[in-house]
Amino acid sequence: MISIKNSRELTAMRDACRISAEALQYAGEIAKAGMTTGELDRLIRGYIEKQGAKPSFLGYGGFPGSACLSINETVIHGIPGKRVLKDGDILSVDVGAFYNGYHGDNAYTFPIGNITEEAQRLLDATRESLMKGIEQAVAGNRVGDIGAAVQAYVEERGYSVVRQFVGHGVGTNLHEDPSVPNFGTAGRGPRLLPGMTIAIEPMVNQGVSEVEILSDGWTTVTKDRKLSAHFEHTVAITTDGPVILTLP
Repeated sequence: MISIKNSRELTAMRDACRISAEALQYAGEIAKAGMTTGELDRLIRGYIEKQGAKPSFLGYGGFPGSACLSINETVIHGIPGKRVLKDGDILSVDVGAFYNGYHGDNAYTFPIGNITEEAQRLLDATRESLMKGIEQAVAGNRVGDIGAAVQAYVEERGYSVVRQFVGHGVGTNLHEDPSVPNFGTAGRGPRLLPGMTIAIEPMVNQGVSEVEILSDGWTTVTKDRKLSAHFEHTVAITTDGPVILTLP
């Protein structure tokens, strides 16, 4: 069932989304070569808790970290631990905050030090594909319009979109209806209505679209072990167009 938020609920969501966005920005400011993903995760958790919020991901489905920290060929759900960030890595940080009964959810892929031109092009294309998807998050459109816009932009540049994992509704639960794929056919899927809040999150691979989940049950990597990038915003559908809630 798709949740439609009223003005009071949207105001409450703005606070959760703001904290999520600021935690993501903080992660990008402090992430550097030589730091372990475990160290970074502890700092992100501390930041969220200082705002009076809780990390949305901590313990979710048994996930052991406060943020998903995914390096290079890891698409999503990277578990924080002893892995050390290195110059030239790309690091996808996916983080959410639960505050006053609502969740925010966002992601960004950060360059660590000096990255290759090929990696930078992937990051640029993925970030821009997110904006193309958000442009279609207009009342009266359908979910398929978002996915079609993301897919077209990505594939025109020679990349592929992950199909096994998709975006979703966000609200009192971290994952709500509807599913928001990064591929599809324009004019198909649930209609977008004012008051809907959705996470649009392109996961874009340098090579093939297929992914593999490792033995830990979480870490998801590209099948061909080429690079992957991930960008995400929580967006409200309004009568005045899409509103990005996860802006710091």
